[in-house]
Amino acid sequence: MKNRIAKQIGFTVVFILVFSSTHLFAQSEDKDVWKAPVEADQLINPLKGNADAVKAGKKLYKQQCAICHGDTGKGDGVGGMSLNPKPTNFRSERVQKESDGALFWKITNGNAPMASYKEILSEEQRWQLVNYIRTFSKK
Repeated sequence: MKNRIAKQIGFTVVFILVFSSTHLFAQSEDKDVWKAPVEADQLINPLKGNADAVKAGKKLYKQQCAICHGDTGKGDGVGGMSLNPKPTNFRSERVQKESDGALFWKITNGNAPMASYKEILSEEQRWQLVNYIRTFSKK
């Protein structure tokens, strides 16, 4: 009888430890994801669907972003190899599901080690980058 009770207690303790560590891991993993504030989702892309904006965004991307995010947007640029956290993969489903406003907000505000582009690029240029980042979903 004592053995059976000890086994049940042991099983319960192991279950609690596994559940707790899984829950903590999921929380810490979610905490590492950079999220724009909810109000960023309300920003409307004034250049959505504009082919000229995509072309301009491509040029800006090559000048400002490719060094870290890579030529194809995978986050594998030479400048990002030693960064922590690593540059975002723009081809990922997570990024492509974000609103245009969230992407614009992130480009505008930055999050170390990524710089803020609010003072570097005009509002129009930041929207151009959003439009170009959207093309990575099609590649």
